[in-house]
Amino acid sequence: MAVSVKLPRPFRRMTQGQTEVLLNGSSVRELLDDLESKHPGIQEKIFDDRNQLRRFINVYVNNEDIRFLNGLDTPISENDKVTVISAIAGG
Repeated sequence: MAVSVKLPRPFRRMTQGQTEVLLNGSSVRELLDDLESKHPGIQEKIFDDRNQLRRFINVYVNNEDIRFLNGLDTPISENDKVTVISAIAGG
């Protein structure tokens, strides 16, 4: 099952300019694993050294933050909308 996943602008360099990619998986973790297989090295931008989402990375499934669902184990259905957002800080 392929699901469209929107990615933040800073990831474009690693996805050859794509801001939306089709990924396979039945959970958020599987989608992000597929993202890594198609764009090697991108998970370093998403996960910390404990293999947890970096603090500034937010993942939404149908506009719901996965931290309030089942985290990386959140199940994905064919028509779900998945978005990865990197928070930007500044002063």
